[in-house]
Amino acid sequence: MIPSKDALDFIRKMQPKQARQVLFRILDLCQTPNPPDSKAVHGLSGNLHRVDFGEFRIAYRLQGDTLEILVVGKRNDDEVYRDLSRKKFPE
Repeated sequence: MIPSKDALDFIRKMQPKQARQVLFRILDLCQTPNPPDSKAVHGLSGNLHRVDFGEFRIAYRLQGDTLEILVVGKRNDDEVYRDLSRKKFPE
């Protein structure tokens, strides 16, 4: 698993209970990178996926055996997609 600086910064600013919930969800993704509630992110290149839980959204991508956590953010906040659209991902 490789967390991006954006994802780490967001988690560090969270309340401890919420940070634990996010980190446990990320660990779950390491075990099951394509859970049933995962959805592809359309409109952006780079094999991107997202999973929502509670009030949070995790955007990530798989590259072989590597899970890259790109952005963690509020679920109903378009900032997650703005952050993703600023990044350039190889196909």
